[in-house]
Amino acid sequence: MALTLQTTVEIAPGIHMPQLGFGVYASPRSICERSVKHALLHAGFRHIDSALYYENEAEVGAAIKASELPRDQIFVTTKILAPPPNDPEGEKLRDLLNEAVSRFGLDYVDLFLIHTPTSGPEGRRKMWEGLEQLKQSGKTRSIGVSNFGVKHLQELAAVSSTKPAVNQVELHPWCQQKDIVDYCKRNGITVQAYCPLTRGQKFDDPTLMRLVYATLKDPAQILLRWSLQKGFSPLPKSDTPSRIDADADVYDFELTDEQMALLDGLDQGAKGAIDTNPVNCP
Repeated sequence: MALTLQTTVEIAPGIHMPQLGFGVYASPRSICERSVKHALLHAGFRHIDSALYYENEAEVGAAIKASELPRDQIFVTTKILAPPPNDPEGEKLRDLLNEAVSRFGLDYVDLFLIHTPTSGPEGRRKMWEGLEQLKQSGKTRSIGVSNFGVKHLQELAAVSSTKPAVNQVELHPWCQQKDIVDYCKRNGITVQAYCPLTRGQKFDDPTLMRLVYATLKDPAQILLRWSLQKGFSPLPKSDTPSRIDADADVYDFELTDEQMALLDGLDQGAKGAIDTNPVNCP
């Protein structure tokens, strides 16, 4: 089946997430609302990825309301970084999670993630239990993780019967994280790709430029197409309207098997990572 901007991935029973998302990491409050409105109304995005760490949830929510699109047509993701300290009963965590949803001015979010695994086994367990409760309350429709390695996913599986709907990790041809991707695919966890455009740092790569000349597409479009054809859910970010439009315009061409293989051959493992501090991205 041909991919389109309307292509979705079923991340949990009855929960369909648009495969291509729009990220708002480091989008200043002063322009975030404008960018999200453009992404929704002009480019056609229907999937917005945010986080408590980004501190622009109110602007995302305002853009969603201003778009006047039906709420059930927009997929909203947010993330929690760490559990509050000195919270043995989890009351502070419950309040924080509910507050995180209310910051958008929305009744619910569609996906809530643990942003990083850096809080340790106990912290991760507490956050996961909190997210399970938030899902039961109807404040989020699905829950998942971000930046989790195989050992973190295995640990989570050992303490909870609730499977993460997604794992959001840095993914692009130079950092393919094949062990994590393989684990997620074998266990039915959707893989989301942050930094799919390498923040532009690899746009002059000779192999990528070779494909630019062959396809007459720009580097960002080729990288997004690679991610989509790999079955990932990429999350490009931009505050430039023309770039937002271009990032959504990736459905009128397809990379050949040979072209995909060229990009597959660029993997540098951990050395190819763009973001050395996963707290800062997505």
